[in-house]
Amino acid sequence: QVMLVESGGGSVKAGESLQLSCAYSGSFFMMAWFRQVPPKPREGVAVIYTNLPTRYYADSVKGRFTISRDNAENVIHLTMNDLKPEDTAMYYCAASTNGGAWPPVDLDDYDFWGQGTQVTVSS
Repeated sequence: QVMLVESGGGSVKAGESLQLSCAYSGSFFMMAWFRQVPPKPREGVAVIYTNLPTRYYADSVKGRFTISRDNAENVIHLTMNDLKPEDTAMYYCAASTNGGAWPPVDLDDYDFWGQGTQVTVSS
């Protein structure tokens, strides 16, 4: 049974840092972090591939966020530095079995989703 469990969200001030973690079971082609502030659509933030060195980052987070994985622990992380109020959102971990076209942020390419963890950044 596939499981994706996020942790690490919270409330911080602008300029501070947070690290999100997603513990997972299963084997995937790629994994990602998305975020959403309703009623806006879910936005792809960062993507990491299992067997490729390529990473994807949304323009809004380049240079501030880093996606990484711990293969021994089956965990992916999203390290978020210099957080801004506009980073406030529910953050979701997602996993794709087969991948998809570039940029790898088409929601339909992701088969499994976590429940989400809230990140709130105050000014």
